[in-house]
Amino acid sequence: MGHREDLLEGAKRCLLAKGFVRTTARDIVKESGTNLASIGYHYGSKDALLAQAYVSLVEGMGDAFEGDGTVDDTAPGSTERFERVWANIIGTMKEPGSVWRLSMEVLALGDRLPEVRDRLAAAQREAGRGLVPLLMGGREEDVSDETADTLGAFYVTLMTGLIAQWTFDPKSAPEAGQLTEGLRRLIAAAGATGGAP
Repeated sequence: MGHREDLLEGAKRCLLAKGFVRTTARDIVKESGTNLASIGYHYGSKDALLAQAYVSLVEGMGDAFEGDGTVDDTAPGSTERFERVWANIIGTMKEPGSVWRLSMEVLALGDRLPEVRDRLAAAQREAGRGLVPLLMGGREEDVSDETADTLGAFYVTLMTGLIAQWTFDPKSAPEAGQLTEGLRRLIAAAGATGGAP
């Protein structure tokens, strides 16, 4: 690996161990075996590097969202698929040292981490674009901006709420079955009234 990749891997390890605020440039350099100047050269700033490292960690969760392959055994857009995908996603939130705790740190300290916040805000549309085919079938590259900004945004909002609940109080946080039952009731109410519940 070159310095750029070494820095990214070192920053990932630092984020998981210390979080955004407590990670220093020196921590990253020590963890990556590089030098301070290489952070600015390759990423522009420590915060830009940390934002990229976080995005990379989140992108690495994609396989875990798909689980053991049982998602593909369900009909795209079905409540069964909804439940399986969200069970997989929630499973990543239960793991010790979950990457999702970093999301809560960014939300709580966003104005103190403007470069990190801005980069992650820009990445949210792409996160939604990735969740749509996972739940609805199809290919990510075929998800329109309009779908990413509506259905994708809905999924990202649901995920953000789950992250908050699983971080704050795992004992009372909902499981996938509860989410799915809530969805079924919403659909039934909307159908019964001919529109929104």
